[in-house]
Amino acid sequence: MILLFSVTFKADAQPKPSKDSLNLKQQSLVAIAAQTAKGDLTALKVNLNAGLASGLTVNEIKEAIVHCYAYCGFPRSIRALQTFMVVVEDRKAKGIIDVLGAEASSIETKESKYDRGKIVLEKLTGTKETGSKKGYAAFAPIMEIFLKEHLFADIFERDVLTFQDRELLTVSVIASIGDAEPMLLSHLNICLNVGLTPAQLQQFVQIIEPIIGNQKTKAAQKVLKEVLTAKLKG
Repeated sequence: MILLFSVTFKADAQPKPSKDSLNLKQQSLVAIAAQTAKGDLTALKVNLNAGLASGLTVNEIKEAIVHCYAYCGFPRSIRALQTFMVVVEDRKAKGIIDVLGAEASSIETKESKYDRGKIVLEKLTGTKETGSKKGYAAFAPIMEIFLKEHLFADIFERDVLTFQDRELLTVSVIASIGDAEPMLLSHLNICLNVGLTPAQLQQFVQIIEPIIGNQKTKAAQKVLKEVLTAKLKG
């Protein structure tokens, strides 16, 4: 597993990041999210160590794992956090003191969480929300409220990670759990909207392949191809 990950992530073997390649921190976030969703805690330890070596702070990794819970649930994320605690303590025992990093800023506003979440979602999609509710939002309105108030206000609005970071985490988890192609398609489109490039998204697929396996990777690649083809057609 160490060898598998070192193919896609090794600080002294990587070319200098460019607009068409994910930087080392982003590569680590992708791998950490995929392993968190998969629940392979032994392999996750490797990815967590690599993430700290890439320059991610302790709080950035904690934030990444917390973000993942919205897509793979509390059990997977809590086990990942417990694994990260062990990694940090093991590193301390070896004399490695990792940078704690900034904590999330408090949000001072009079706007409701629903309105804040709506604004965040519109920034992510680049589309104003208009008209009556459709689909699941009309069928189960409380779900749409939870998404606005909790996912997009409570989680996405936090400033420890960027929108690009959070979308990479999101698509990594969705691809890892599988059978959620419509949501993966939506979030890959958001990835493009927040500034990630087609080449960076192709790299994301390459990183998750040794973690999630061939079948799920093919499914993710198929959705990505659909998204990029639609983008080219305008």
